[in-house]
Parts: sequence; C-alpha cells; structure tokens
Amino acid sequence: MRAALIKDFNADLSIETVDDPSCPDNGVVLEVAACGVCRSDFHGWVGEHPKVGPGSILGHEYCGTVVAAGPQATHPVGARLIAPFILACGACPACATGVSNTCANQITPGFGTPGAYAQYVAVPFDHNLVALPEAMSPALAAGLGCRVTTAWHALTDRAQVRTGEWVAVHGTGGIGLATLLLARALGARVVAVDVVDDKLAHAKVHGAEAVVNAANVDAAEAIRELTGGGAHVSIEALGIGPTTNASLDCLRILGRHVQVGMPAGSGMMEVNMRAIYAKQLSFFGTRGMPAWKYPSLLEMIDRGAVDITPMLAREVALSGASAELHAMHGPTAPGTAVITDFAA
Repeated sequence: MRAALIKDFNADLSIETVDDPSCPDNGVVLEVAACGVCRSDFHGWVGEHPKVGPGSILGHEYCGTVVAAGPQATHPVGARLIAPFILACGACPACATGVSNTCANQITPGFGTPGAYAQYVAVPFDHNLVALPEAMSPALAAGLGCRVTTAWHALTDRAQVRTGEWVAVHGTGGIGLATLLLARALGARVVAVDVVDDKLAHAKVHGAEAVVNAANVDAAEAIRELTGGGAHVSIEALGIGPTTNASLDCLRILGRHVQVGMPAGSGMMEVNMRAIYAKQLSFFGTRGMPAWKYPSLLEMIDRGAVDITPMLAREVALSGASAELHAMHGPTAPGTAVITDFAA
C-alpha cells in the first residue's frame, strides 16, 4: 500500500510503498476513505510526542470500509465506519464504567501504531467503530473522530454547558471551530479568540456572537467586558501557556475552564493559580470521547440540529499532507484539510 512516513522531524513525509497491515484478531482492516490532518499530528511530526519517530505513519481521524475482519471482530467486511481516535479495550474498569476515553489499554493509531496516512489501516478493538451515516461524506466524517467528538465531550460532559451561558473559545482551528458550532447548537453564546482576522471573520459567519483578536487587545479583559463579568465556560484549544492563562483570566466567578488543546513540548506551563483560587474556578482536562456517545452526536448532525460542514476547508492528496503540516508552524486558514486521494 501507499503510505506517508516520517523520515525526519519537521521534514516532508516520505510517500512509500509498504506492506499492507495484518488484520488483528479483535478488529478489522479499513480501506481508508478519508483522514484528517490534525494539529495533534503536527505535534508528533515536529518531535513532541514520545510515541512518534522516524518510520511512523500518522493519522488518527479517519473513516473507511472494512476489507478484512478478524475472528473476534464485531463489524463485517463491507461495513462503512468512522473510528474514534481512542480505541478502548472494552474490558477494563474504565470501559465498564462508561469512561472508555480513559482506558488504560487504549490504542491510538498514529501514536504508537501505524495510522491512516495510508491506503489501509489496521483497527483493533473495532467495537469502538460506528457506522458512517449514508448522507455524510467521508471527508466530513473524518473530522468527527477527534475534533468534533473531543469538543462535544468537553462541552457536554466536562463543562456541562447550559443554554444561555457564555462560552469563550481560545483558538479557532479544528477543535475550536467544532466547539463554536456545537456550543451554538446547545444554545450557548460564543466569543471566539484568535490572532488571524480571517479566522475570526469565519467564526463570526458561523455563529460567534463576538470575536477578539488577541494580537491587538488583552483577550481576557475584552471577554470580561463583552460578557458582563466573564465567560461561564472557557475552552482552550491550542495547548500553550498564553491561551491557557487567558482562558482562566476571562472567566467569571465559579467559571469552568476546559483544557482541550494538547500541551506542546514537555507539557509543563505556568498557570495563574491565583485566578483559580480567588474566583473558585473549576479546571478540567479532557481528551477524546467515549465511543458510546457517538449515536447521540451523529443523530444530532443527521437531523440537522448542527451543521458541521464549515469544518471542512479542503480535500488534499496524500502527497499534500506535508504542506499542511508545514503550514501549522504559523497562522493557518479557517477550516481543516482532509486527505481523500491516497493514489496521488
């Protein structure tokens, strides 16, 4: 099969012909229809993830068709499926209590095992996979497995956003845009924060009640003024110190901060603990979403309660993934790129 491999950090991916993956006994092999190019991939590509190195195949936002099924698989050959990026074992205490996104035995393709920047990907623990709705394009579905599901879980589980609350979104990339769209669907009022005017204009078009350019003003102060005292919920979608602290500082008393952005580098950062203490804030971490929550999210999308089409900016070839990763070194355009052509 054709696959894009890391040869050196920060260098173009190498398009090579490699062996097709073996089918796991407890899972399937998918012919990949689409795979998102995510900022989490960027962290691996630049050498900031301990499980990614030379020879790795990235790609954890994918969907496709089953071409081989193991004896313990739950899906048959021919099934069209979406994969969450966390593949939970289904048997540990975390899985048994409904928090499979914290499974100690989890597998994440692209981070430790070969991912979906390839024509085929092996998927163990295939009970995590769900059917691709007929009306949804593979390109759009690919982004569900990470950006949309992570944003949905952050809003509905960690922050428990309520109708009419102010939600500040720091960073309007893939996860930030998904958070905006889903928060609006939940009846929240959204302030979007970024440093790129085009992305802020894009956020405004798609439901942000207010936008703040953090390159021009003190974002936290601007949000407190816009919201009459501070946001009820603030979502940090970049994983860096300045936005994490702006997220904390923009909250009102008893506000809820959710750390969605994967921390860069070592993950260590200084945070404004005085703000957490004085305003009695809640500070939540979140990663992924339990697979059992997929049906309610898909039903919401399928009946038109939320339109996630703004998530998809462009479709690219496998050979174009390198350019998308390089672009993440600086400000990026609105929306996200998805690989849909694995022959070019």
